[in-house]
Amino acid sequence: MARAAERLKKEFLDLLEKDLEFRYVVAGYLGLSEILRRLDEHDKKFEEILAETRALREDQRKLWEGQNKLWENANKLWESVNKLWEELKDLRNGQRKLWENANKLWEEVRALREGQNRLWEEVKALREDQHRLWEEVRGLREGQNRLWEEVKALREGQNKLWEGQNRLWEEVKSLREDQRKLWEEVRGLREVYVKLEGRVTGLERAVATLARTVGATLNDFVASFVEEMLRLSGVPEEKIKVSASARIVYGETVREVDLFNVNPLVVGQVTTYISNIDEAKSELDKLLEDVRFVERITGKKVFMAILAVENAPRDVVEFLEAECEKLNVKFIPGRLIPKIPVH
Repeated sequence: MARAAERLKKEFLDLLEKDLEFRYVVAGYLGLSEILRRLDEHDKKFEEILAETRALREDQRKLWEGQNKLWENANKLWESVNKLWEELKDLRNGQRKLWENANKLWEEVRALREGQNRLWEEVKALREDQHRLWEEVRGLREGQNRLWEEVKALREGQNKLWEGQNRLWEEVKSLREDQRKLWEEVRGLREVYVKLEGRVTGLERAVATLARTVGATLNDFVASFVEEMLRLSGVPEEKIKVSASARIVYGETVREVDLFNVNPLVVGQVTTYISNIDEAKSELDKLLEDVRFVERITGKKVFMAILAVENAPRDVVEFLEAECEKLNVKFIPGRLIPKIPVH
């Protein structure tokens, strides 16, 4: 009997532990069913709260990590801001120095303008002398034309000599007399040319003195000289307008050209002094670049390319004469300056 009671008790306890419905029935008999149901619901809610707490702790951990990164970035930003303030201070100091230099430059510009006005007065006087020089050159050309007329007349007389044997020696004698007069006129022309050469040399020296002060004066003189070259080449007067220090704009490209004439197309480079062969090559390269640039934007071939050099050692002049002849460039030299030996 005791064993049966013991076994029944064990089965009862097993049912209470394993069978939920049986447990609720027993609890109902005992008045505890509502309490157990609420405890089960409480357990479920407690588990949900624990899960939410774990999720919140994980989110909090992530927020702390993000906050730490934000603080690191903030510290780096402050370091960058401090560096920017230092750069700003340096920029302000540099700007102040630039304004000081700009004021000094304006003073220099004013002084240069005053000097330039005085130079223009001297250039005007030089141009007047140059005009008189070209008047003498025109006179020489007229004399040369008359000389050719006389030569033509001599040739006609020579043809008449063949008409008769008897008048041959008389015509020869007359021809020799005319020839002697012709040679006298040629000698006279040579003397005039020598005088003209001396005057041109004087003008070149005067311009060289001005060119050492301001390069633009030499450009103007060479431009006038090139205009006369074009006239002597038969170019109509209305097409001759050589600009000194022309500024050519093509799209976004701006190029400075020392000498420029539109039609016929003339491009020139002018410099006051070249000291060695390397500088001479550099000036030639710059001229050829100007020529290619102008030909590209105009679609026309250059009629005359010019390199004018006021002062240069003798070996540089000889090199430029040879190279310009190869490149079909008109070389206009100034007076020569011998090299000073270096010990």
